[in-house]
Amino acid sequence: MTWALWESYMLPGIWITVQVTVYSAALAAAVAFVVGMARTSRLWIVRFLSGAYFEVFRGASALVFMFWLFFALPIAFGWQLVPMWAGVLALGLTYGAYGSEVVRGALAAVSPAQREAGIALSFTRWQRLRRIELPQAWPEMIPPFNNLFIELLKGTALVSVISVADMTFAANLIRFTTNDSAPIYTLLLLMYFVLAFAITRGMRLLERRAKAGLGQAPPPRRGLPGLLSRRTSVADPVTGSAPAGGAR
Repeated sequence: MTWALWESYMLPGIWITVQVTVYSAALAAAVAFVVGMARTSRLWIVRFLSGAYFEVFRGASALVFMFWLFFALPIAFGWQLVPMWAGVLALGLTYGAYGSEVVRGALAAVSPAQREAGIALSFTRWQRLRRIELPQAWPEMIPPFNNLFIELLKGTALVSVISVADMTFAANLIRFTTNDSAPIYTLLLLMYFVLAFAITRGMRLLERRAKAGLGQAPPPRRGLPGLLSRRTSVADPVTGSAPAGGAR
């Protein structure tokens, strides 16, 4: 692949992929928190509506929903969406449904004693949620959100079928031009991996800061950076215990 093809197709495609990922993730996060918190409401109608949303979008295909927004919505209601925003809506609403279960589960995992303490302090439902439950549930949400974020990144390849010029769309154009399938798709796989790895590193940093804010020990480093930074202790030859100075 020449530099002209890289500059004309792949670089704009990477930027489009990043934009679709960020916009879809922002929408998915908003939907996840609203629907997830609504599923813990005391009002049965709120729980019913939020649960219905979760079941519908969890069972629906993001690709088919994208087709519906782009091709069927103009026929049904006369609203023609820009291809990029049709993709963002389809991905954001679908992955937001998955994320709502993460929010609901994390809130349910908060100790009942914490809620009782809020009630004893005469906190309203919103005050208990904002001051007690969400701060404690947030660190537990980050690892599954990390997985959903990466799945969302990979799911952005679907927008290429409605002519959004993302990385996958650009790679297909270059393949048609050069007829070199193996190097083009290998490079595409590597680019998705690099973006996913950057997301993982950022979410790990966010998780460490969230746990540190609650006075909890940060999660151990995994992979090669953790192995390189791991310290080994030297045991005392008589007692078998580590020296008072700690590990080195």
